[in-house]
Amino acid sequence: MDSKRLRPIQQIATDRETERARALAERSKHLATHQQRLDELSKYAHEYAQPPAQLTSAAQLLNRRAFLDRLDDALKQQQQAVRRAEENCEIERTRLLLASREKAVLEKLSAAYQKREAHIDNQRAQRELDDHAARQHLRSAGDAP
Repeated sequence: MDSKRLRPIQQIATDRETERARALAERSKHLATHQQRLDELSKYAHEYAQPPAQLTSAAQLLNRRAFLDRLDDALKQQQQAVRRAEENCEIERTRLLLASREKAVLEKLSAAYQKREAHIDNQRAQRELDDHAARQHLRSAGDAP
């Protein structure tokens, strides 16, 4: 294989790395959104958990308790959503790292191929110069009496 034939593979690796970076950005955005919702819910729950300024009827206290329970459930669900979003971010981060490594390996391989190709070209050019010099020498030796 030579460096020219490796270029399409390198382009695929570059495209894959770009796609993984885009996916990580999207996952990070989702994480930020879920975290913001959790922060808002936590703030609201903290504010609502403060005892009321005045004692109210038993029915109002039961309604308040039921609402606090639903709010607690919503907090737990949002915490789970944040954990899932964090896991998804970590998965995409790992995928990006792998894609970046693959691209780097292909770049290194391409550089090695290019170096080898340059060395072969230099050897060929040197051989041609040597052949030309030998022919010149033979011609000049043949012209001598």
